[in-house]
Amino acid sequence: MKNLYLFLAAAGLSFIFAGCQVNPVTGKNEFNLYSPEEQKQMGFEYSKQVEKELGQSVKDTQLQSYIGSVGQGIARVCHTPTEGFSYKAIDSNTVNAFALPGGYIYITTGLLKVLNTEAQLASILAHETAHVTARHSAVTMSRDLIINAGVSAVGEGMAGTAASIITQLQGMSYSREHERQADQIGLDYLVKAGYTPFGMTETMEILQRQSGSRTIEFLSTHPNPENRIGYLQQEIAAKGYRGEGKIGQSEYRTNVSSRLGK
Repeated sequence: MKNLYLFLAAAGLSFIFAGCQVNPVTGKNEFNLYSPEEQKQMGFEYSKQVEKELGQSVKDTQLQSYIGSVGQGIARVCHTPTEGFSYKAIDSNTVNAFALPGGYIYITTGLLKVLNTEAQLASILAHETAHVTARHSAVTMSRDLIINAGVSAVGEGMAGTAASIITQLQGMSYSREHERQADQIGLDYLVKAGYTPFGMTETMEILQRQSGSRTIEFLSTHPNPENRIGYLQQEIAAKGYRGEGKIGQSEYRTNVSSRLGK
């Protein structure tokens, strides 16, 4: 029996080591069962279900083109610019944004309506892009797979994960470390793309005000914005970021606000 335990322990460790990959952002090895190719395929397959589950893609081509253009500006300066990112607005009154594995990023019209500038939009897209480049979804799903299914039931667990990907990603709660990292990395992307760093703190202030009068779905899977404003301000000061950079209020009004009847 002792030998059996030793064998199972060794098999479990071998599985864990085999599941380690180098994170493109940190350069460190971490436990991740999903290869970049698998993440891309997973995101592609279930991006088809997003519009059925959460809301139809916005039909306004000008608005979609604008969202895509701002998003691709972020993608060009991120750690994995050849990822093949997709940025799209979906018609939903919820105030939310999320990323599927492989770079499929969505923002709701409900969230677009409460923002006021291109820099604020870019900050949301930068945060979600950082979740993708840092492989947070894949790492979180790998962790949950082991916790819920156990090492011996990996095959079955992966099938279950795939079958409920939309539900999982909607309810996925990243660790505080992951959320803080996405804020910090996203802030860097925001500035490198030419925007004012204060676009991110302004967005947190908007979400904080909104949360006093309505349910903010974005906050169900992200930390309290009040707590984030403080460390983002510290991050801006520590990195010597100044207030320069694009704000894009008129561009946002023309391409988003006026077209959504705000």
